[in-house]
This record gives sequence, C-alpha cells and structure tokens, in this order.
Amino acid sequence: MKPSKPDLELIFLNFNSDFWIEKALVSLQNHYLKKTRLQVSVTVVDNASSDNSLATVRACCPKAKIIQLDKNKGFAEANNQALKQTEARYTMLLNSDVELTPKSNFDELVSYMDSHSKVGIITPALTFFSGKLDPASHRGEPTLWASFAYFARLEQLFPNSVKFGQYHLTHKNLDEIHEIDACSGAALLSRTSLYKKVGLLDEQFFMYAEDLDWCKRFREAGYKVFFHPGVTLIHHKYKSGIKQTSQSIAQKTQVHFYNTMLQYYDKHYAKRYPTVVRWLLKYFLALKKGGL
Repeated sequence: MKPSKPDLELIFLNFNSDFWIEKALVSLQNHYLKKTRLQVSVTVVDNASSDNSLATVRACCPKAKIIQLDKNKGFAEANNQALKQTEARYTMLLNSDVELTPKSNFDELVSYMDSHSKVGIITPALTFFSGKLDPASHRGEPTLWASFAYFARLEQLFPNSVKFGQYHLTHKNLDEIHEIDACSGAALLSRTSLYKKVGLLDEQFFMYAEDLDWCKRFREAGYKVFFHPGVTLIHHKYKSGIKQTSQSIAQKTQVHFYNTMLQYYDKHYAKRYPTVVRWLLKYFLALKKGGL
C-alpha cells in the first residue's frame, strides 16, 4: 500500500546552529510530534554549516530528511530547495532558533487552514524568551507612510492608532485570530497547492524581506495572511551562525535588513514614485547602516 502524503512538512533552515537546532528538534519531538494526529514530515536544509549541527540533527531526529547545500545560499534559495520537493498539503518554514512549548500545536494551524480556504498563510505567535511578541511575526505592509511612522517613533507613541500603527499593526487585538499583512519566515505555514500560482520565495533576497514579499504575493493572488495567537513558539532571535560573535551577527544582520528594504522598495514601489524618493530612501538607509 502506497504511503499517504504528509499533511504538513516542517522545514528547518540551519546554519552553524548546533546548540539551537538541537533545542528546536528536541522541543519539536516533546511538544508536537508525540501528540500530532497528522502525517508530519521533517526536513532540515543546511546552508553549508561547518560545525557539528548535522550530526546533531541525525541524532535528535533520525527520520528527518536532510538537504545539504555546498554553500550558504541564504534564506530564500535554501528554503526553496525543500519547497520544490514537497508533497505535503502544507509546509511550515521554521528557523533553527525556535523552541516549541506545550502551546505549539501546529495541528490547530492546519485545522484553521482546512476550514478557511482563502487563507494562504498562517503564523503562530512568535515570542521572545521574555514572553514579549516578536513584532516581525505581526507585520503590516511597509508602505512609505507605515515605514515613516515606524522610524519616526509615531507607532511607539501611539500604538493604538490605526494611522500610526500600520508597520506592526499595533492597534490589533493580539488575543484574537485575525488577518495581518505579513509574518516572519521564522515560523510561516503556507498552502502548498498555491505555489504554482504565487511562486516560491524570491531568491534575489538573501536575508530578510523574502517573507514580506511572499506574503504580499499571496495577498495579490487573492489569499489572506492570518495570525493565530492560540499557537505560540519561542524565538531565540539571531542565533544562527552561533560560532560568530553576537556583535558580528548583529552587524551583518543589520546591514542585510537595510539593504533588503531598498530591494523591496525597488520591486514593489519604485515605479509609483519619482526617482528622488528612492534617492532620499537610499540616503536614509545609509545613515541607518552607519555608512554615512
């Protein structure tokens, strides 16, 4: 008898994350795989790690499929290697620095998607170890106005304002399931049947913005992105590549963050505005990076 296709494929992206991928996979086993009623498969995509993390993966999750890349291809291209091969009804992208808890029941996310056909992407609530929400998991579309209100700290001053809180949708009730514009690729569950229509992750983005871009394309194709606070994950952020110093990681991720903001603007907004707007944006982002 032919084995049934998985309901859900969990795709972990790993890069020199020995300690954290072990924590992620052990917590996955304890808090989800032992309890799920679904057919679930696990895939680990490795971005040419030089540490012991793949041996750790084999020890912690011997049934996991491993896709070993010959160089660090970044977030989008690496995850696409698994997305191209999946046969599951749903896939969930997961960073190696997430940790599951007793409230990390992904079956609830699948159930919600099964009963809401127009939802193309759903995210659990990603929280830091402190319990505070990771704002990247609850995003608005980064329009020029939303970005201005965020960087001008208007969102921080008026978090309940629909006008000023668009960047992280701070005016919405975080205790209820609701629609958002975008979520973080650190924990993103999507409907596999839509990949041919929407496309996979845009590989021009090496790190950051690929999740914003994917969510935008799902929305433009007529599907919704939802936030589900009934399912939670801990996000130990910026832990990939732990062999480097934390200061080095912070500097590199900051540069990638601001670089991809300009890439995102060029792809989705540059044609709508005069060239001078891009010049001003580029100058502002250079200041933020410390380049000027």
